[in-house]
Amino acid sequence: MPEEDLVELKFRLYDGSDIGPFRYSPAATVAMLKERVVTEWPKDKKIAPKSANDVKLISAGKILENSKTVGQCNMPFGELPKVVITMHAVVQPSLAKAKAGYPVFPRRKEHGD
Repeated sequence: MPEEDLVELKFRLYDGSDIGPFRYSPAATVAMLKERVVTEWPKDKKIAPKSANDVKLISAGKILENSKTVGQCNMPFGELPKVVITMHAVVQPSLAKAKAGYPVFPRRKEHGD
């Protein structure tokens, strides 16, 4: 694949630091991106994903689906040469893990309940 066809991405973490940038083929899947994020996640962070399932990637305000490719995500400004696209990487443990490890707080009564 020609070098100019690759998409350059970086991943912004919760504290404003970045992972990357890295170059990807438009055929790379979101699941592949998540695996790279987990592998490259800084070891000194208090919050860290245990697996790719704990990572949500957000681009242009949308949570990206694992099966979509980089090319299908309609990256803004993706057609412009030499632009690094920033995606937000959010750690969100799966619901089953969250239920097992976190206390459940009772619903607060609102006025009129």
